[in-house]
Amino acid sequence: MTPAHRMASLMKILSINVGLPRQVVSEGNSVTTGIYKSPIHGRVRVNRLNIEGDAQGDLSVHGGPNKAVYAYPSEHYAWWQHELPGLEMPWGVFGENLTLAGLTEDNVYIGDQFRMGTAVLMATQPRLPCYKLGIRFGRRDMPDRFLSSRRTGFYCAVVEEGDLCEGDPVEHFHRDPNGISISDLLHLCFSDGNPDGQLVERVLKARALPPNWRNRVIKRAQES
Repeated sequence: MTPAHRMASLMKILSINVGLPRQVVSEGNSVTTGIYKSPIHGRVRVNRLNIEGDAQGDLSVHGGPNKAVYAYPSEHYAWWQHELPGLEMPWGVFGENLTLAGLTEDNVYIGDQFRMGTAVLMATQPRLPCYKLGIRFGRRDMPDRFLSSRRTGFYCAVVEEGDLCEGDPVEHFHRDPNGISISDLLHLCFSDGNPDGQLVERVLKARALPPNWRNRVIKRAQES
């Protein structure tokens, strides 16, 4: 078995996690959040805007076609357990809908498409954390730690609706030709120093990149 085939055989859904918005109290204020996700079992429907049984708390910044499904690499859990010892970390604790094996920010490109069950998802952007991640972990510093770790996971658009189940293999059947990984985009937007001009050009050619990220990249290039 070649390394590529070996990697493909390891790509699968470990957990599907959903949750409806709830009210929580943080620092004396009532906050609506959908970040609390719990694993579900059996086949579940993936619709254009979310997974059945799931919803976002604030649609002005969460959800929508380009953020329909949030995926997080299972490989990061061990790192976070080391960083935050003593905290319970069940699948879904980062607010992800899909906990995946074999897919990380380094090997997922903006515009890549994946077949999971009968659904087809397309990677669109990294996840930028908000203060609600801090509420979930009981740590105000969690959003900053999350972004600086570059272990952000990635959002997906739903190209084809369908159904999926924990344990389903992930077929990586379309690789975007621009070759912009989630890690590349994070590095470009959040690292110090002047951005790589060639990388900027390649990023702006990625058709799947949402407008807000495109504007962020343009602004970053203009500031250099």
